Amino acid sequence: MNRIAIIGAGVSGLTVAQLLKEENQVVVYEKDDAPGGLIKCRRVEGNLFHTCGGHVFNSKYNHVLDWFWSRFDKEREFVKAERNSAVFMANGLHVPYPIENHTYMLPDDMVKGIVSDLVLMSRQNQAEVLNFEEFLIKRFGKTLYEAYFKPYNQKIWRRSLTDVPISWLEGKLPMPSVEEIIYNNFKQVKEKEFVHSSFWYEKENGSQLIADRLAEGLDVRLSEPIEQLIYDNGKWRVGKDEEWYDIVVFCGNIKSLPRIIQGVSLGQFSTQIDALEFHGTTSVFCKIDKNPYSWIYLPSEEYEAHRIICTGNFSASNNADANTMTGTVEFTDEIKKDDIIENLAKMPLHPQYITHQYNPYTYPIQDNHTRQMIKELKEKLAASHFFFTGRFADWEYYNMDVAMDAAMKTCNHIK
Repeated sequence: MNRIAIIGAGVSGLTVAQLLKEENQVVVYEKDDAPGGLIKCRRVEGNLFHTCGGHVFNSKYNHVLDWFWSRFDKEREFVKAERNSAVFMANGLHVPYPIENHTYMLPDDMVKGIVSDLVLMSRQNQAEVLNFEEFLIKRFGKTLYEAYFKPYNQKIWRRSLTDVPISWLEGKLPMPSVEEIIYNNFKQVKEKEFVHSSFWYEKENGSQLIADRLAEGLDVRLSEPIEQLIYDNGKWRVGKDEEWYDIVVFCGNIKSLPRIIQGVSLGQFSTQIDALEFHGTTSVFCKIDKNPYSWIYLPSEEYEAHRIICTGNFSASNNADANTMTGTVEFTDEIKKDDIIENLAKMPLHPQYITHQYNPYTYPIQDNHTRQMIKELKEKLAASHFFFTGRFADWEYYNMDVAMDAAMKTCNHIK
């Protein structure tokens, strides 16, 4: 048996630990007082607060589905729901998501512009795109870009979209052709007819149920941040007691590696890691008007929030009582409480502030060299029996199931 230290008890770390525990002695170190990382939840005034987003489960990977459902009772512990999302435009106009399938609901002048864009796009060759702005304009047209895609994405990325590379797009956005956009509008195709249009959600305790279940049967050392990882004579000394391990699997934030790794020189990688960019999220938990939606996208420039996640609709147990509806309003980066209250007063669904939490790391930002740098660093550290995986270890915008898939690949490499 190898002794393996896993750093971080989020989805990635817990998945790795469960996959390796049968054939190895595994210890998980977690800096917080509960497992879960970005999927943690807690009760506030009887309502369930997803402290960073609103995490649901689905996957296109059959091996992830099989592994996941071997640990949960799908019928007893989960409900299956259809996504019912909308774009709340200015002036009270609500358009079902995805907006490109419902352009017939937009104002006449905008519809005419979209039609002209589609005609022009159908006559052009699909040239290679170099950045996110080019992708959005060539895929959806200038009119929809200016009305929705540009203001919404600028709220998230806080920069010109010409500076956002397209490498992160894989599997993140729909890729309809001109013909599909026209067909979907004629036939009024709804979101529920798309892949990933449904999801499973926990009947009780939200995604904290997943974290707590995956932590069962593991040696998880809570409230134990790792300040140093020392490589010495082919082994690693980890934690405050400097216990010896044969292998380390790091599922924390790669930004900390230059500071905590000792005995292995990161060389030029230290500078490259330091240059990695990111955004945080302020999750504002609110009581909101009752509504039928799961996600609401907010391109309006009247306020800074970019979406509302109606977690109160995911499960009745998320609300304190039948008269209450809750949801999370999301702002990119940190926003102070006074500014939150000012923004909420302008927003739809009359959100009433309950509490909020700022998460400094939620959106990793890649450039055209990030993935190659991560690949080379993994190859270098693997020689010292050091591996890493996870959203902010791999610097990838993983959903829960993709994080599990990446963890599985890492375990296969270790084995």
